[in-house]
Amino acid sequence: MKIIKLSIAVLMAAGTGMGLSAAEKPKVTLSANRILAFNQLPPKVDSLSEMLTEGMFYGRLRINTFRFDWKKEDYQTGGKKKDNWAAGFGGSLFYKSAEYNGFSGMAGLYTSQSPWHMNDSDAGYLKAGKDVTSRYNVKTTGDWGMTVLAQACLQYRFSQTNLRAGRQIFESFLTKSNDTKMIPNTFEGYTLHSKDLKGTTLKAAYLTKQKLRDHTTFHHLLAYGDDPSDPYAQYTENDDAGMHRGLTVSKLADAGIEDRLIVLQADNTSVKNLKVMLNYTAVPDLISSATIEAHYTIPVGSFKIVPGVRYMNQFDDGAGAIGGANLRNETTGYSDPDSLDSWLFAARVDIKSNQAWKLRFGYSQVADKGDIVAPWRGFPTGGFTRAMSQYNWYANTKTYMIRGDYDFGKAGLVPGLTAMFRYAIQDFDDTKPGVQADSNVIHLDAIQKFKSFPGLEARVRIGLVNGNDSTYDMNGALKTDPSYNEYRFELNYLF
Repeated sequence: MKIIKLSIAVLMAAGTGMGLSAAEKPKVTLSANRILAFNQLPPKVDSLSEMLTEGMFYGRLRINTFRFDWKKEDYQTGGKKKDNWAAGFGGSLFYKSAEYNGFSGMAGLYTSQSPWHMNDSDAGYLKAGKDVTSRYNVKTTGDWGMTVLAQACLQYRFSQTNLRAGRQIFESFLTKSNDTKMIPNTFEGYTLHSKDLKGTTLKAAYLTKQKLRDHTTFHHLLAYGDDPSDPYAQYTENDDAGMHRGLTVSKLADAGIEDRLIVLQADNTSVKNLKVMLNYTAVPDLISSATIEAHYTIPVGSFKIVPGVRYMNQFDDGAGAIGGANLRNETTGYSDPDSLDSWLFAARVDIKSNQAWKLRFGYSQVADKGDIVAPWRGFPTGGFTRAMSQYNWYANTKTYMIRGDYDFGKAGLVPGLTAMFRYAIQDFDDTKPGVQADSNVIHLDAIQKFKSFPGLEARVRIGLVNGNDSTYDMNGALKTDPSYNEYRFELNYLF
């Protein structure tokens, strides 16, 4: 309750006074997806020495707190549900060098410290709050803090094309930084970003390693830790909630497969009012997908109606035979238990006013085939039906969602305050033991920016999940009740 009271107090304390003028735009701001937007960049220089001396630093201080309350705990009988909480204090220091003959570099050092925390033995029960610490470090050394050089890369720019090599954020349909906790999800590898074609943004990547938000080292992209000599091996590799637990390090090694991620994406706005995205993502010899997404804006008086669709086709290139059709290794009820061939369809309609509000109606459906594999923090149903912390891309899942956004500042009510409400109905496959029970989700999100204190931002997130507690699978077993309440509070200060 203390977290909730503090959250409400901060949000109601909307700032007043003189802010920055248009000519004094902050050098760094937060984008809608919580990553840093660099508004001021270092200059081009004429010598190697000036590359460093003329570079710029960007700072971010942040606090993240989490409270997770299960409707029914079961840890006393050997289950995985125990009410839990976590808090992270820290931030990041980012450096961009100046550019010399097209060459530049950048690095980002991040830290998350947890001076107050649960007992070390309870770290495995953490849910949303797990990303402010490293469970592996807690279990092996008792250290709840993390400090990591999550970004460090070189860049070469020519015209409107950038080539990068090293540790970096790479945003695409299925790869995201997902920077909503303390440290972003980053990758090691080689990437290309180009806007040389009019109306088109091209992205390409060859990624060799990934570092999830709660890890301090870079690890496999599509392999789950299973070292028999390490009791906490599951925390060392890709243990993302969307990871396929049947694709283990040892199984891939036995098959001679080196997991590498290839991404090709094109975003086009050449046709007026039409946005089109094409994406191809593949881990050779395991799995691949092709996705098309389109949105069309229809002006109607003072409103805009924006229908959108997404179709993703997943191709099993060998992963199904290794790990099976279900992400949790429970393939009972799947038409082909050894195949990850599948598809996903999603549709939405946005109704936007020119003033303060927006409505969204969304729908998604996953084929009754294999589960969708996406452990790189880009969510297959994101932007259409996914609610906070939800994974609604198991086989034969349908989701219906309504969302409302309101800008209290534009409405002339509370300067700097925006809010979002989302309600999702998740219809999972009742018969499959490896799929959760149905649930309804209410998600509230509020962000307060302070005009008198540029760079400061407070955010409250509340998720209320009401699950079906009387669902029986095809074996006659009662499915676990997925109901819980989750509360988050975040503070950011950028400088």
